Amino acid sequence: MSARAQDWLNEYGGRACRTVEEVATGADIVFSCVGDDPDIRAVALAAFAVMKPGAIFVDHTTGSATLAEELALVAQAKGLSFVDAPVSGGEAGAQKGQLTIMCGGDESAFATAEPVMKCYAKMVRRLGPAGAGQKTKMVNQICIAGLVQALSEAVHFAEQAGLDPDAVIDVISKGAAQSWQMENRAGTMHQRKFDFGFAVDWMRKDLRIALAEA
Repeated sequence: MSARAQDWLNEYGGRACRTVEEVATGADIVFSCVGDDPDIRAVALAAFAVMKPGAIFVDHTTGSATLAEELALVAQAKGLSFVDAPVSGGEAGAQKGQLTIMCGGDESAFATAEPVMKCYAKMVRRLGPAGAGQKTKMVNQICIAGLVQALSEAVHFAEQAGLDPDAVIDVISKGAAQSWQMENRAGTMHQRKFDFGFAVDWMRKDLRIALAEA
């Protein structure tokens, strides 16, 4: 068992499983959040092999819409349901139960899984059939990447201009430039603190997926 899994058990209780099959057998809903398309496919197919008829697989990973559409068809052929449900909000959002979850998939399956997702999210919404959740997450990531790039350029400009970046941000955040990224990341950018939240490599992966879809 991994140290992180043991830490979770120590704090929250529950039962740890060593295989996907052990997790999925007998479950009404299986949730996953892994890394990239190959990981999603491997975990989902392993789960599909043992899930009971009528069960629902909800994937919170950010992946491709093409894979979501593929897995929805595979699940349907096995009498199962697949919901692509990527999340936004990062580690802090997950810990505080404040995630935003954008979903694609069958309406009935979504309606069954929605109350469970609301236990750890502030917003859960179905945007359309399989793949719609992933396409919405691509929109989300395009917006965030642009905001982070612009904000970092702005903070650097303020520093080079001899201004007090904290004071500048305090002023402009009350106007049209305001954003979540400005409120939560401008100060840490100025302080050169980057060891938290969302890894750059994951954003690069997400943008690769968005570019491929585009």
